[in-house]
Amino acid sequence: MTARNVPVNQCSKPSGWLGRFNLWRMNKSHSRLTDWGLGHISIEPRYTILDIGCGGGRTISKLAAIAKQGTVYGVDYSETSVAATKKMNAPSIELGRVEVQQASVSALPFPDGMFDLVTAVETHFWWPDLPSDLREIFRVIKPGGMLIVIAEVYKGANSPVARILERQSAQVGLQLLTADEHRQLLANAGYSDVQVILKDGSAWICAIGKKPLANV
Repeated sequence: MTARNVPVNQCSKPSGWLGRFNLWRMNKSHSRLTDWGLGHISIEPRYTILDIGCGGGRTISKLAAIAKQGTVYGVDYSETSVAATKKMNAPSIELGRVEVQQASVSALPFPDGMFDLVTAVETHFWWPDLPSDLREIFRVIKPGGMLIVIAEVYKGANSPVARILERQSAQVGLQLLTADEHRQLLANAGYSDVQVILKDGSAWICAIGKKPLANV
């Protein structure tokens, strides 16, 4: 997300040679952030997982390495991102352990209650309708399953990058939320046991919510 001198549309929807470069850059720059976020949850070996906004595919490779007996799915609405993810994860795709397709978070091409875990790294602030999109994710999570949203910036963070992006958010279409707004959005979409975790000394944020075992 801290893509200085990279056009905004190449962060939200990479395309062409510049998009491929940006995806390579994001794979590197978001790796530590992803590890930090995933460190707050437990992932079982047989999990069925969906990564939304899979970008350059590094998060999928991390998830497949953990869920060694499961299947990891990826979606991105960028054709360039889908191609990059498939290239990075080609051996796992060949083994049937990873599947990737072009799709929108607003209309996920999966049945109800399919996933043990859904991940979203550095992507949710670009989604077209956050409340509705979070409910669409809720639909495809198994009862007792989990959503984790990970980002390197949030509104109100004590960070120079966060303050710059807050000033620019309206112009570039970036939906920055406060920690409390993350918590409320997940709760309003039906998630339970919502946690919002902030990393000291940074603007990193991790929001976690579970789908209740029984809806009432």
